[in-house]
Amino acid sequence: MKNRSASLREEIEELIAIGQLPPGHHLDETELATRFGVSRTPIREALIQLASMGIIVIRPRRGAQVATISPQQLVEMFEVMAEFEAMCGRMAARRMSKQEQADLQTAHNACKDARDAEDPDEYFYKNEVFHGLIYSGSHNGFLTEQAKNLHRRLRPYRRLQLRVRDRVMNSFNEHDAVVQAILQGEAELTANLLRGHILIQGQRFADLIASLPRAAN
Repeated sequence: MKNRSASLREEIEELIAIGQLPPGHHLDETELATRFGVSRTPIREALIQLASMGIIVIRPRRGAQVATISPQQLVEMFEVMAEFEAMCGRMAARRMSKQEQADLQTAHNACKDARDAEDPDEYFYKNEVFHGLIYSGSHNGFLTEQAKNLHRRLRPYRRLQLRVRDRVMNSFNEHDAVVQAILQGEAELTANLLRGHILIQGQRFADLIASLPRAAN
């Protein structure tokens, strides 16, 4: 049962990340049970897990719904994410093994293929692998866990950001600079590049906010 509820959590989380279950969407246990061909018990357990991660909220007598993040909260969360990424990058530049560096280059090449194919959804998944390698490359388990947790909270918004005009191209170019800094062992440069890569400000944030209503369509 635990394995099934864990896999259901991942599947529901993915539907939230890709916008099929948008912020504010009511999550009906019976509908979800029918959708996945299971009883309500593993669905309920999966929803409890998602609530503990902050991805959904469960309110008495009102049931579960996908968490809604205000524009101010979104700015604050991206600010913290930027610092997590910067810390991971700084440590990764000092600590990554040759094999880990090679794996990062491979992930970067996969991002390039998705960019060239003009497929923002594929780029989204390859981008997640790229950043995950930087987290693990920090060789700091606690930091890696915290970074991954916040990354998961922001997944729907990171995906939407990639749909902003020219964002995939710019994202890849920013990745390229990060890879070169890590390979050269430039810890502070890597930190600064990743902070700028994640931090949403000015027009980029306005574009992201403008895209949010479309996610519910």
